Amino acid sequence: MAAGGGTKAIIAALAANLSIAAAKFVAFLITSSSSMLAESIHSVADSGNQVLLLIGGKRAARARTRLHPFGYGRERYFYAFVVAVVLFTVGALFSIYEGYHKIVDPHPVETPIVAFGVLIFAIIAEAFSFRTAIKEANEVRGRQGWVQFIRHSKSPELPVIVLEDFGALLGLIFALFGVAMAVITGNPLWDGIGTIMIGVLLAIIAIVLAVETKSLLIGESAGAETEEKIIQALTGGPEVSRVIHLRTLHIGPEELLVAAKIAVDHDDTAAEVARGIDAAEQRVRAAVPYARIIYLEPDLYRDGQARPAAARAANEGTNSAADGEG
Repeated sequence: MAAGGGTKAIIAALAANLSIAAAKFVAFLITSSSSMLAESIHSVADSGNQVLLLIGGKRAARARTRLHPFGYGRERYFYAFVVAVVLFTVGALFSIYEGYHKIVDPHPVETPIVAFGVLIFAIIAEAFSFRTAIKEANEVRGRQGWVQFIRHSKSPELPVIVLEDFGALLGLIFALFGVAMAVITGNPLWDGIGTIMIGVLLAIIAIVLAVETKSLLIGESAGAETEEKIIQALTGGPEVSRVIHLRTLHIGPEELLVAAKIAVDHDDTAAEVARGIDAAEQRVRAAVPYARIIYLEPDLYRDGQARPAAARAANEGTNSAADGEG
């Protein structure tokens, strides 16, 4: 799976977060609730993150240059990683600091009805944004579970938006809990506790996003299923007897580099080898349309050179578990 930028989900999340941020700031000014302030900063950070994702998508579409011969597809990974950093530094750390400050120097929540009204409005708006993100993600995740989708998606935007919206909804519930407990018990410490809960939640989401997007930024291979399709396409004609070894690399969510050493008949002429390589490339592009850059090196097969596909897939699964694929 390589497609699915999720622009519709990004725009829906941006519109929701801008309106929610404005409402939360007004509620904070009226109520002096630290949970409301933390949620305000959270919404501002999320809005900035969605702008970053849109910028990354636009910059990634630039044509390749001499300095960047494989294009700018990885800009989308870079901006997704920046989103994780912003979410941690601006959202998580500020919320934890504000919650600590409220616990050390507590003051009551003023006009709580305003806080409750804004939080309910925010939950409805975030639920709409989350629904859009889920709908967009369902179109590309196939039969994968949500954890698999977030870990293995090569397109970073939808996992980022899904996690952000999920965190936003859960954060609003934490804020509602903190404000409600502060009002019910008359103890403003609950407001600070709710704020710290929001900060810890954002830190966890930011760390997950950072780990997954770092793996994409460094460079990930295609999945085992995709590599098996490539091997079958390469060996699907009489020109290639076997694949000696294969390397793949995502240079962008919708662009895959394929490099393979293929075994040809020792009696083939140079012209026959060239025609065979052209035919093999066409089969690969038909089987995996986003395999846009293909380098094939013809060679003579010697015993022990080729790695069975099953063994390679098992080894990659072990490496993925150790390294943490995005």
